Amino acid sequence: MTEIYLCEKPDQVKWVFGTEDAVYTKADLASDPDRFHSVEYVFSTWGMPVLSVEEIKTCLPNLKAVFYAAGTVQSFARPFLECGVKVFSAWGANAVPVAEYTVAQIILANKGFFRTMRYTDRKWARTAYAAYPGNFDVKIGILGAGMIGKLVIKQLRDYRVEVLVFDPFLPDEKAAELGVKKATLPEIFEQCTVVSNHLANNPQTRGMLTGELFSMMPENATFINTGRGAQVVENEFISVLKARPDLFALLDVTDPEPPRPDSELYTLSNCILTPHIAGSSGNEVRRMAEYMREEHKALVAGRPTRYEVTLQMLKTMA
Repeated sequence: MTEIYLCEKPDQVKWVFGTEDAVYTKADLASDPDRFHSVEYVFSTWGMPVLSVEEIKTCLPNLKAVFYAAGTVQSFARPFLECGVKVFSAWGANAVPVAEYTVAQIILANKGFFRTMRYTDRKWARTAYAAYPGNFDVKIGILGAGMIGKLVIKQLRDYRVEVLVFDPFLPDEKAAELGVKKATLPEIFEQCTVVSNHLANNPQTRGMLTGELFSMMPENATFINTGRGAQVVENEFISVLKARPDLFALLDVTDPEPPRPDSELYTLSNCILTPHIAGSSGNEVRRMAEYMREEHKALVAGRPTRYEVTLQMLKTMA
């Protein structure tokens, strides 16, 4: 056999790839290494096992590429890359629903939806609604212009909004191409009616979003987090939300996730928690499988691929 499904969670493979083919695990590789010497391509998704360089060389000596139908490959990719095995990720496919989800929240946030949806007092709701700017001639802040951030920016082109972006790795010419203005974190938090977090999750970004920044937000502003919770200094963030009931937080991710049982995030009236639902779900997971199948076809045919991950990219990728 020249290609296999390799995953510790066979049901995930069946769900994502829509297949009933055999799914092998790390234990299968270890129990009969010779059986897999002819394998050239591995397909996987959530539940991809972590293999050492030695295990790869012993069990999969002829492996050419891993096609991962999910997002981040940080947990397993490095040993494969060090062995000269190409790694492809469906992060591009997983970015699509996250961007769609984010843009939907941005539009609703600027309409005052989240602040007024719980109230039956129509007079009060109308007064509160009037304090929101809508989606015309407003500034939207995007933190991180990776794949998801760029998709959000492109989808926002349908609206009359100015997009400010914080991303130290975004070249000026790319910012101009995207039609955005590069800005510092304080500038974004001071000026934008909505700030959406898409920063890569790495040691450099951990704790980057402090209470001081959140306290700068304009009246009735909204913070959206579909990236990672580790960038937010949570205790400081909670203090600001308590002191500023006009602000609103839409959190699809937290740190830890879910929040601790005693977290005040559960009780704040100006905070909505969702259980990490922005990424691919339901039928959307099939898009990830399609992306990886197309990458496989392109690689075998000698055509350019789109979603290869390199060792250099791992330094800044989520």
